[in-house]
Amino acid sequence: MIAVLFKKKETTIDRSKRILPQHIGIIMDGNGRWAKKRGLPRQAGHQAGASNFRKITRYCTTLGIKSLTVYAFSTENWKRPKEEIDALMDLFYDYLQDALVNFREENVRTTFIGDTSIFSEKIQALMQEAVDLSADKTGMRLNIAVNYGGRDEIVKAIKEISAEVAAGTLQESDITPELVSTHLYTAGQPDPDLIIRPSGEYRTSNFLLWQSAYAEYVFMDDILWPDFSTENLEEALDEYSRRNRRFGGV
Repeated sequence: MIAVLFKKKETTIDRSKRILPQHIGIIMDGNGRWAKKRGLPRQAGHQAGASNFRKITRYCTTLGIKSLTVYAFSTENWKRPKEEIDALMDLFYDYLQDALVNFREENVRTTFIGDTSIFSEKIQALMQEAVDLSADKTGMRLNIAVNYGGRDEIVKAIKEISAEVAAGTLQESDITPELVSTHLYTAGQPDPDLIIRPSGEYRTSNFLLWQSAYAEYVFMDDILWPDFSTENLEEALDEYSRRNRRFGGV
């Protein structure tokens, strides 16, 4: 996997003919810096980021994207100051309440990936309600990664597979990459074709490590997540369409 820094190209793409990814991953980065640049508390950046998330999610549905995975809160984010984490949890709770009302009519199936057991009972209850209410939706699959880490996800899969081997229900020779994929949070979904990271950071930050083996990366160095627009998304899709995906072949 080679991460390529996105730079706007002179060549144009006929958007009516371009190839779109089935699954997009977005690392929603830069909320705190967005707020700092404006002399605002970090919580204001997270609020702006959450609002933008709603806009970009809805736009992806209009494009016909099959799966969208957004990195909302990582296993490492617990290291942040308590007041910021408390504000994030309040924001997450408010988002869930809002989603249950305003996303009810959207044809989007919502899933939360990561270890959700660590959240408060009231947040877990709203998460489950959001999942249940959208379970029969046939449109885009929205994966919200919360308390998520790619390494933890792989360890979880290893433990589950090891337990099956120990129980005698699985032979060691049965373990394949395809089998491992069935034990990941995204089981049954296509791997991400495109992962986008605004904010000027050029790393994967423990996001979808297994699934992104052949993903195309687009890093945007002059845009923070709250300012990431639908046109920025279109530019990333143009860049994706320019890529020659060989999957190790010629």
